[in-house]
Amino acid sequence: LGNIILTDYLEFRWYIDGDIRLKARLGTATKDGKIKQDAGGIEAVTELFDGFLAHKAKGAGTPKELATHMAKLAHIIRNLIINTFESEGAAGSLHSQLEAFRDNLIPDLKTEQFADMYAQTIAYGLFAARCTIPDKKDFTRFDAAINLPKTNPFLRKLFQYIAGYDLDDRITWAVDDMAQILAQADMAGVLESFGKYSGKEDPVVHFYETFLQAYDPKMREMRGVYYTPIPVVSYIVRSIDHLLKTKFNKPKGLADENTLILDPATGTATFLYMVINEIYQAFAGQEGMWNDYVAEKLLKRIFGFEILMAPYAIAHLKLGLQLEKTGYKFQSDERLGIYLTNTLEEAFKKSEKLAGFNEYIVDEANAAAEIKKEKPIMVVLGNPPYSGISANASVQIVIDPKTGKTKKEVTWIGKLIEDYKVIDGQPLNERKHWLQDDYVKFIRFGQWRVEHTGQGVLAFITNHGYLDNPTFRGMRQSLIKTFTDIYILNLQGNSKKKETTPE
Repeated sequence: LGNIILTDYLEFRWYIDGDIRLKARLGTATKDGKIKQDAGGIEAVTELFDGFLAHKAKGAGTPKELATHMAKLAHIIRNLIINTFESEGAAGSLHSQLEAFRDNLIPDLKTEQFADMYAQTIAYGLFAARCTIPDKKDFTRFDAAINLPKTNPFLRKLFQYIAGYDLDDRITWAVDDMAQILAQADMAGVLESFGKYSGKEDPVVHFYETFLQAYDPKMREMRGVYYTPIPVVSYIVRSIDHLLKTKFNKPKGLADENTLILDPATGTATFLYMVINEIYQAFAGQEGMWNDYVAEKLLKRIFGFEILMAPYAIAHLKLGLQLEKTGYKFQSDERLGIYLTNTLEEAFKKSEKLAGFNEYIVDEANAAAEIKKEKPIMVVLGNPPYSGISANASVQIVIDPKTGKTKKEVTWIGKLIEDYKVIDGQPLNERKHWLQDDYVKFIRFGQWRVEHTGQGVLAFITNHGYLDNPTFRGMRQSLIKTFTDIYILNLQGNSKKKETTPE
């Protein structure tokens, strides 16, 4: 906190950005348990409070400064939510919201993860709304609830529910502080930086990475959140476009109106950004047709799944800004096809009608389930997380409804991974399998999704351990049986194998 008073109610210390500014004392405790008033103490404490209340925080002038300020306050909000959750009792509002998320989106969501999601919803809800009204100097959380982009209805409803008029008083002050930071930020400068998308870096992604590094570096590592180099993304996207044209009889490539595209670990949507960019370039000289094409043939077939709230919100913001810069005008009822969901959870739709908070989550979960299971997805692409200790379990502990006892149960993705433990129809019978890394599970998901459609392209950046590790021989055989062609560009960058590139 940039402006804070530390006190034991006798001595007051005022700090700005961690440095002591003033000290003042009302009195001193005596040996007999009484308090002796200090001469001039009341006047000194009054002066200290006057300075504290009059202090105006320095506005963030760069995306990095803003991301760092936001992350620190978001971390405080996260801890406040955990404390509030623990003290409110099982019938409290936060408990019911957590259960709604578990029932409809992320079954194994833990209290701490829920607090992360909650804090990041508030942080990026405020940020996304501020981007829509950059000139408003008296920006508040109530402005955010009204001005969140309609292209992200889930975040809009969620934010209005958890950060509106009924926000818990124990959390309100920190949320209002973050709104004040955004109100004082140089948003024109921040947004100008966001527009400077060069061939080598993406300022929107750097903003998010700076935020996550300051907020929780361990979360970044566990969920495999790392920057994807733009030249690599561009190469993969252009390669898919070429393959669609030459191997699948689709002369328009990615612009083909019947080709559905999914990034199952979309993060901040770098791949989908490049897909849209590639398609837009195909309209050179035909820009007048672009607006109708986006509405009728683009938004309905480009999808992304993300499990973390911050990149989910950033992805919506980034693609929304991109399409606006191409000249596209969003209609009031249009949304982008980025959904908050866990790709590696089994897809199922809920039919019961629910109200309020539950309704928002069910709508999001149902839309993601339909895409995951029913839509004829033809292109699966992206940079899935690499995490040897996967956050997506293959086996989970469940309670047997008949006996009430706990038992182990293989998850949906765990059942799919079992196919990689077989070769020539016979089990490998190995005691230890290195098949639990998230990137392996995402390859298996992409393979399943393309098989489900009947034809398509799977294009990932991944770890390359599966190419020659003996444990992966079942995986290699499964991929060879599924795909007619496999292209591998091995960058030979494994430090464990002491590899170096030719250069």
